[in-house]
Amino acid sequence: MHRYIVTRLLLAVPTLAGAAALVFILMRLIPGDICVIRMGAGGAHVSQAAVELCHRQLGLDDPMIVQFFHFLLSYVTFDFGNSMWSGNPVSQEILLRLPVSLEVAILATVIAILIAIPLGTLSALRENTILDHVVRVVAIAGIATPSFWLGIMSLILVLNVTSMVSGKPWLPPIDYVSLWQDPLRNLSIVLLPALTVGYRYSAVTMRLTRSAMLEVMREDYIRTARAKGLLEQIIVNRHALKNALLPVVTLIGIEFAFLIGGLVITEQVFNLNGIGRLLVQAVQNQDNVLAQALVMLVVVVFVLTNLVVDVLYAWLDPRIRYS
Repeated sequence: MHRYIVTRLLLAVPTLAGAAALVFILMRLIPGDICVIRMGAGGAHVSQAAVELCHRQLGLDDPMIVQFFHFLLSYVTFDFGNSMWSGNPVSQEILLRLPVSLEVAILATVIAILIAIPLGTLSALRENTILDHVVRVVAIAGIATPSFWLGIMSLILVLNVTSMVSGKPWLPPIDYVSLWQDPLRNLSIVLLPALTVGYRYSAVTMRLTRSAMLEVMREDYIRTARAKGLLEQIIVNRHALKNALLPVVTLIGIEFAFLIGGLVITEQVFNLNGIGRLLVQAVQNQDNVLAQALVMLVVVVFVLTNLVVDVLYAWLDPRIRYS
């Protein structure tokens, strides 16, 4: 097992290096100049000499290969540098925004699990019934609905319901408060976006759970055990549920990794000051250092999550061997 983990970690090195090269190239293909944007705010005139001085201060006049080397070196030494826009350390900018995105991602993953696994299992056990059709419609609607539209509709629904109940419309507060400081206020901020994201991600997991359950329940040994009586059926159904949930575990892990960096639209709709919104601001401001750090953070989370899921997958299913 230890050899397997070490091998996977070593294989992650070229993956991270390739992702770093891709991010580095794409950020420099975006039109614009951070020096012009930063010094020309408000329509002020910017001289060429001032732009060149800004380029030297930010290291933008160095050859691309040198910039890429410094970029890689910063991640090896865990020194991510300073934001090209604000001048603050990149690690500080990320740590200020990470709790918001992390809390929404964790809560949305829990909501997705609570929705998807029970409904997907019931849909498989009641195949081709009204319940099955309803669950499938709910899942397809979740996959087909754009996240920004779902977020806007949820806000409108909250406004209408609170207006009818109390006579005064209510929306979640904008300023973020940590869970330990004020739990009720914190949940009022993150619960609605977590429900919105959790429902969308539960749709895919729901369909996968149903398909996996049906595949396992159609095996010959399941049919034989069912023919022997109710007790054997209950035992086998538990075994079938365990085998069916193995691919679901993988999907949930991957979804969580995507959620960390995939909250861009949700955070914009709900005005959450998290990682997703910070990435949008970094790209708009041509802040290559900060944008590269945020994208690489998502890549690292994705790679590590896949490693944890693979190890957990092999631990849950003894037929899988570490190699």
